[in-house]
Amino acid sequence: MRDLGVGFRYLLRGQRWVARHGRQFGFGLLPGLITLVLYAAALVALAVWGEDFVAWATPFADDWSGPWPGLFRGFLTVVLFALGLLLSVLTFTAVTLLVGQPFYESLSEKVDRDVSPDGTAPESDLPLWRELWISGRDSLRIVVRALVWAVLLFALGFVPVLGQTVVPVIGFFVTGFFLTEELAAVALQRRGVELRERLGLLRSRKTLVWGFGTPLGLAFLVPFVAVFLMPGAVAGATLMARELLGEETAGDGAGEPEEGVTP
Repeated sequence: MRDLGVGFRYLLRGQRWVARHGRQFGFGLLPGLITLVLYAAALVALAVWGEDFVAWATPFADDWSGPWPGLFRGFLTVVLFALGLLLSVLTFTAVTLLVGQPFYESLSEKVDRDVSPDGTAPESDLPLWRELWISGRDSLRIVVRALVWAVLLFALGFVPVLGQTVVPVIGFFVTGFFLTEELAAVALQRRGVELRERLGLLRSRKTLVWGFGTPLGLAFLVPFVAVFLMPGAVAGATLMARELLGEETAGDGAGEPEEGVTP
């Protein structure tokens, strides 16, 4: 359970790092703002035209009597919007990282140089287009995994008592895990760590990952909060990636040594 606290401290250290590096924080906000506008427009469109879409998709309900067509379609409209909102939460980080790949790569490299004993950072030899392709491909694979979990947990949500207590908690931990994978991928992909190996690293320290990603996932439920926390989340995930790989760390720039590592 100690790793839960360590993971949360990485989250805080990442936010402190960008707070001390205002230029990086400012640039790191741009991808989140762009993604937020796109997602907000999509959710507004879903709220405005969702009912019409459901009516078009359920012509068989036209012949039903009484209030049943309206109740049935109203329920489906709510479910459709809820799924759209859940999909937004699950994919916001992946899309933001893809949009802001150059911004976050630069930020992650600066964090590595800041805390590395020799002031260097691992660099990828791949061209930008290749990095974008790998990042997009891996993000899609993670989103598919997350959606499988989302559908399963959504179905379990209808189980009395269990669906209103245990399932939401599991959902937050699942979201935290995949969220952390997406964020840590910025630093790990630069080191040539493939998706399968990344998942293995994260599963070997699940409580560390949950301590970092679960509170962040809760905060990301508020869209504007997600935008402002993204730069610090990338910085914190970079620091955490160094521990997962056993890399020596001199501190986070404030004289605070890495957990378990002697500077």
